[in-house]
Amino acid sequence: MATGNQTSELDPPQADDPARGGNTGVAELNDAECEQLSVVRRFGTTGSLLMALGGMGAGATPVIDNPLQGVRLFGLATRLPTVSLAVCYLGIGMVILAWLWLGRLVAAQRGRRLSRSQLDRTLAMWTVPLLFGPPMFSTDVYSYLAQCKIVAKGLNPYEIGPALALGTDDPLARGVPTIWRDTPSPYGPFFFTYGRIPEWLAGDNVIAGVLLHRLIALAGIGMIVWALPRLAKRCGVNPVAALWLGAANPLVLFHLVSGAHNEALMIGLLMVGFEIGLRPGWRMVVLGTALITLAAAIKITAAPALGFLGIALARRHGGRWLDLVKSAVGMGVVFVTVFGALAVANGLGFGWLHALETPNKVKSWLSPVTALGMTTTAVGQAMGLGNHEDAVVGVARTLGTGIAALTVLALLLISFRGRPFPLEPLAGLGAALGALLVLGPIMHPWYPLWAMIPLAAVIKSPRFTKAAVIITVVVAISIPSTGAGFFGRAYVLPLAIIAGIVMLLVPLWFVRGKLPEPAPLPTART
Repeated sequence: MATGNQTSELDPPQADDPARGGNTGVAELNDAECEQLSVVRRFGTTGSLLMALGGMGAGATPVIDNPLQGVRLFGLATRLPTVSLAVCYLGIGMVILAWLWLGRLVAAQRGRRLSRSQLDRTLAMWTVPLLFGPPMFSTDVYSYLAQCKIVAKGLNPYEIGPALALGTDDPLARGVPTIWRDTPSPYGPFFFTYGRIPEWLAGDNVIAGVLLHRLIALAGIGMIVWALPRLAKRCGVNPVAALWLGAANPLVLFHLVSGAHNEALMIGLLMVGFEIGLRPGWRMVVLGTALITLAAAIKITAAPALGFLGIALARRHGGRWLDLVKSAVGMGVVFVTVFGALAVANGLGFGWLHALETPNKVKSWLSPVTALGMTTTAVGQAMGLGNHEDAVVGVARTLGTGIAALTVLALLLISFRGRPFPLEPLAGLGAALGALLVLGPIMHPWYPLWAMIPLAAVIKSPRFTKAAVIITVVVAISIPSTGAGFFGRAYVLPLAIIAGIVMLLVPLWFVRGKLPEPAPLPTART
């Protein structure tokens, strides 16, 4: 633990210190490698374009009142769902492969390495096509539109669902999945503060509303791109490797860009708040705390960041318990002030705290805790003990939540005391969010980004990079672009996947011999 005159990895980096992310002395790519980079960029951009094209027929478009139906040319995709799904899988495969190949140019073991500006341009090229395609992998953005309209009508989304508040014939309510039409919103007061802007500008226009929410998500991704390399420098991590793993990640492109999830702004505010809060001066601490509070006022998941930021500040000022108390009190005042102001200003109060259980209506096999409960139930049924799924899953989730809370508390203590092993607060935050993810009652494919993005800025272990890459690839290909199941027509999905794989052989043939040489996965080492 850093005390007294000792420094922490989260102290400001020295500009000329290679270990702190300054001048690393690594040469830029040569002409041949730049040509390989160009091939990788075009391959990934083509994949994004194919995803946007296939998404018109196999994306998470509204089941009712689909604006693409009946439109010339673009409406053709809606009549060819299996073909569209195959095109989506082709694009998904191309983007994932391009990301992995890009990693070869970022690897720390190379004598020459991808520059920050080259990675930024690559990320922009892969992002733009997905900005203008239909939402994919999830229909949550339609719930955003309907819930924000509830607020605009002067009603409370924490007490009433879209169907009852707007009516079943409302164009925005009709786009909400059936399971969420009668449920209250689990999102915090800041979501409904900025969510009024798309509602005011777009009204009942679904396409315009989706694009506006996607622009808000893009602003969050911009925050991640700004903060991630700066935090990486503080921790002696290669900023380009951190950006490759945390910002150019296919899960970011697929779910935060295309899916327009509010996690983009939540994570962006969290990362920017953590970076600014570590800067000298009490004004920076207040601003950083306020930004993290705004993140928690979108989703409460971001709240642990306040604790780990407070520990980082206490360690910097001496590492005594008194220093921790001072940080906690000061940050607590800012948190209560900002959160209270939001709750009062939008007139919704704190009713959202009672709606936090809403997402738990879904029983997902992606959640290890829920999967354990469902598996136990299946075994019990096979043994003739009856179906007690709700009770068993409920017990498993309660135990998981309790263990997750204890894990977060333990990580806070370890980060502060440095025993039984040293742990930087940012790494502790990533581990804490990972614990909430693994032990929580529900998991969606974009949830791994909660932990992966903070950890990308601080963890230097090759094992972490390999694990993160494996998780990314498995999760990225496990969820259909429709954001829904294929009940009653299960044959569609395997046929589309096989067709996508067969079509993928064609672009692979064209780029043979033009790709970067195989190299170890890029680690965060400078």
